[in-house]
Amino acid sequence: MTYTPELRKAIGDVRRCLEMLGIQGSGERGHGVHRPDHTAPLVLVACSGGRDSLALSSVAAIVCGTLGVRCGAVIVDHGLVFGSADVARETADKCRGFGMAPVIVRRVVVEAAGVGVEAAARNARYEALTAVASELGAVAVLLAHTRDDQAETVLLGLTRTFGLDSLAGMPDVIERDGVTFARPFLDLTRAQTTAVCVSRDIEWWDDPTNGGTADEGGLSTDLPLRSRIRIALLPYLTNFIKTDMVSHLARSARIAQRDKNYLDMQAARVYDHAVDFAHGDAVAGIDTRTLAEEHEAIRTRVIARLLTEAGAPTSSRHVEAIDRLIVDWHGQGAVRLSSGYSASRQNHVILLCHDGMHENR
Repeated sequence: MTYTPELRKAIGDVRRCLEMLGIQGSGERGHGVHRPDHTAPLVLVACSGGRDSLALSSVAAIVCGTLGVRCGAVIVDHGLVFGSADVARETADKCRGFGMAPVIVRRVVVEAAGVGVEAAARNARYEALTAVASELGAVAVLLAHTRDDQAETVLLGLTRTFGLDSLAGMPDVIERDGVTFARPFLDLTRAQTTAVCVSRDIEWWDDPTNGGTADEGGLSTDLPLRSRIRIALLPYLTNFIKTDMVSHLARSARIAQRDKNYLDMQAARVYDHAVDFAHGDAVAGIDTRTLAEEHEAIRTRVIARLLTEAGAPTSSRHVEAIDRLIVDWHGQGAVRLSSGYSASRQNHVILLCHDGMHENR
């Protein structure tokens, strides 16, 4: 195997990611693919068959082999494009060729009711990955998002009203339903993952919904917004400002993520004292006296977290309206949320209710 600069960096980034997660096997075992003991920790890679995830799969197999850690793959077939089952099967064969085991293919049904197809597919994908990881007892699932994906995420976030969280992009590590997801490639570019695939003679699949390039005959507005940002907006900004916007946005996201982590930590401390999920018949209660003296940045994070954990659809407008029940209370009525949720104030407590059953009691 030829260890190109891109491959060496990719290996180093995956190794650092596993070290950060505290994942250890039976110790250093040298180069090459080994068969770890069946009791060794299991790391899974979410692999779509694209260049980024195939590069990550091949590199993770190398790194896990040297550490004595088991390395498997999960391929999620969304069934959204013609021939997706064939792509999933071929991707699984490639992962097995890397020495990965187990290799699991999961077909999901994407239901876009109330959300766009892209968001619905993402939700279905995470549900499948979480289910497989839980079933197999995996210590982590690796995602192949790159620096380019991070830049696109920041620009995508700026089209929405999520404040600092939009600028922070994607974190290195997240916990979802008890499963750890990590992104070791956030400091690699798409060009570098392509180079890894080329150096290892790996053929990849290009998702047609990602589109081509802006000069391939025009930009279709039927493409998802992220694809339009990738194909047209990022190249335009790079040319307009005469700087590497991918690197610039990714660095900015890392700085914003640091600040976001601090605010989240402070909000978590307040959340534990202010929120009560055992508040009578209501979904939850918020103690306004606990929150009233806190900074707006903390109050709104507590409110947003509560709505998310309660399963209530959240918007910045809803969060701000509930915040006014805390700091600008003058007897106003309940805040009507989506999907039958509402928030109303009674004395020093804000009750989060479902189907409007409790707000007037």
